[in-house]
Amino acid sequence: MDFRHTMKGRRALSAVAITTGLLLTVVGCGGGGGGESDKGGSSSSAPATSSSGGGTRSQTPESAPPLAEVKGENGLVLAVTSAKRDTGGFVTVEGSVTNNTGTIWVAAEWRGDERELAANGGSIAGASLVDQKGKKKYLILRDTSGHCLCTQFTGGVRAGATAQWFAQFPAPPADTTNVDFQVGSMPPASIQISDGE
Repeated sequence: MDFRHTMKGRRALSAVAITTGLLLTVVGCGGGGGGESDKGGSSSSAPATSSSGGGTRSQTPESAPPLAEVKGENGLVLAVTSAKRDTGGFVTVEGSVTNNTGTIWVAAEWRGDERELAANGGSIAGASLVDQKGKKKYLILRDTSGHCLCTQFTGGVRAGATAQWFAQFPAPPADTTNVDFQVGSMPPASIQISDGE
């Protein structure tokens, strides 16, 4: 009798454990719903109801138009997507380059003419910010080894591909917000510097 009761008890406990596990799995996959907040089919429900007070806003920085876009020779396209002034006294500029040249692009002319910058290989080390009003040119910052605080295009950019880049410059005076971003033989891209967060 004891053996039969023990087996029945174990079967009941196993069934309860399996049912509980399945129930928790279904609840976990259900998104924890608030009814209507699950309409968009979003897989991440926690950030949608954050404490921003604005409800469920879609935040997709990629969909924002670039600050500037210029086209160079042979189909190279440079886009500047942000230029933010940071509290440390520098400006971080970010963007993308799209290679429509039909061959691999190695950014050789973007690395600059200075001997120290040549060690950076294919990079955006030769870029500058030009303040037309203040008549000043700002070059990319470097670390203590002489390497630029910028993107290195290791291995180049394949034909038809787009690569993201960044570059850091000394910050112009606080009242200077409009500058030209210049690199290589690309036309100048007029951009506006915003304050960082």
